[in-house]
Amino acid sequence: MGYQNIFTQVQLAGPAEAGVPSRGSDARINATTNNYWLGKVLHAQIGPLYLGPLGLASLVCGFLAFEIIGLNMWASVGWDPVQFVRQLFWLALEPPPAKYGLQIPPLAEGGWWLIAGFFLTVSILLWWARTYRRARALGMGTHVAWAFASAIFLYLVLGFIRPVLMGSWAEAVPFGIFPHLDWTAAFSIRYGNLFYNPFHALSIVFLYGSTLLFAMHGATILAVGRYGGERELEQITDRGTATERAALFWRWTMGFNATMESIHRWAWWFAVLTTLTGGIGILLTGTVVDNWYLFAVEHGYARPYPPTGAVDPLTLPGVPQ
Repeated sequence: MGYQNIFTQVQLAGPAEAGVPSRGSDARINATTNNYWLGKVLHAQIGPLYLGPLGLASLVCGFLAFEIIGLNMWASVGWDPVQFVRQLFWLALEPPPAKYGLQIPPLAEGGWWLIAGFFLTVSILLWWARTYRRARALGMGTHVAWAFASAIFLYLVLGFIRPVLMGSWAEAVPFGIFPHLDWTAAFSIRYGNLFYNPFHALSIVFLYGSTLLFAMHGATILAVGRYGGERELEQITDRGTATERAALFWRWTMGFNATMESIHRWAWWFAVLTTLTGGIGILLTGTVVDNWYLFAVEHGYARPYPPTGAVDPLTLPGVPQ
């Protein structure tokens, strides 16, 4: 096999790999095929697929949520397909107004948002259960499921836990692309700038740290691919020339190195803590801290605004109090 560089990738072609048998029921859909273009970014083999009752129920609930959101957006432009496509990024399914609190509102005033949110949440939780059960059936660790749970925690904080603690569904995020971004900007302004939220800062640290770690690791494995570096499991138990070179490179450039095993723990924790700390920061906003800027000034990591010299006219002599 010739040398592979960053622009080339060898795709192996052969009989389909069905994988190891799972414990218990194994109702996999064994139809398989190879796709050259998918092989450029993922793996060339498609299938076999195990859907199962949890996967099927998850897809059905997700489809219902998707349809409810999409049809409400379409209705908001008078069922005009041209306007639906043109305004898609700006369309939204909004949560109920504040006057309803945590009550169930009419369908046209947020009821559809509640129904869509219910089906979407059920879909996500069923998919989580599916990832957990498939891992156990294959004798794997459940690291994927718990990493997914961290992202689900942030989702539940935004759409369910915090609105319940605040006593109003109006605190939740709308369904929509730009409306969701608008909600984020307004949320930050309303509560004194999320940049002063220490948990938001931690979330950004872990987000940027994740990109750095994954880039470093991916680049390292590609760089030692000519020595079999992609066979990481073998390299963990029997360090070969690829691992030795990778470790030496990082010791030369940084003074220390991760192992073929520990780098994945670093990456897992950084990724999980991104959404976990972000969810904590959102959960504390409005429930514990009303203004993050004033919180930062009070705790000594932000300066108060300098005096402007302006005088409040109500404090002038002779003004009726």
